[in-house]
Amino acid sequence: MDELTENKATVCNFWEAFSESRFDDALGLLSDDATWLVAGTTSISGSYTKKEFGDLVAGVSEGSVNGIQVNPTILTAEDNRVSMEATSYGLMKDGKEYKNIYHFMHELRDGQITAVREYMDTEHVTETFG
Repeated sequence: MDELTENKATVCNFWEAFSESRFDDALGLLSDDATWLVAGTTSISGSYTKKEFGDLVAGVSEGSVNGIQVNPTILTAEDNRVSMEATSYGLMKDGKEYKNIYHFMHELRDGQITAVREYMDTEHVTETFG
């Protein structure tokens, strides 16, 4: 398997584990020095370390009934990057539905994700999470 195919598989494995609320498995695919950028000016926007991102994910998932499923729709790999368009769904404990659209840019090194830049409908994030 070539590096581009391996990188795409790593990204898919991350999102599969995330969508199944297997956060330890998902976070295990991030390098120790990984960063995660959530674009925009929402209450969850900002740049996170691996640990901070893990804490963010745990908090968001606690507010949902069965976690948030992220479904990749298009993946494109070039050099050390995997670009991914995706949709998500999560039923929140307060009855709201979280259905968003995304673009994620993943950077990888040695089979691990080292950086992610996340872009989504920020208005929907604010409507759902405050």
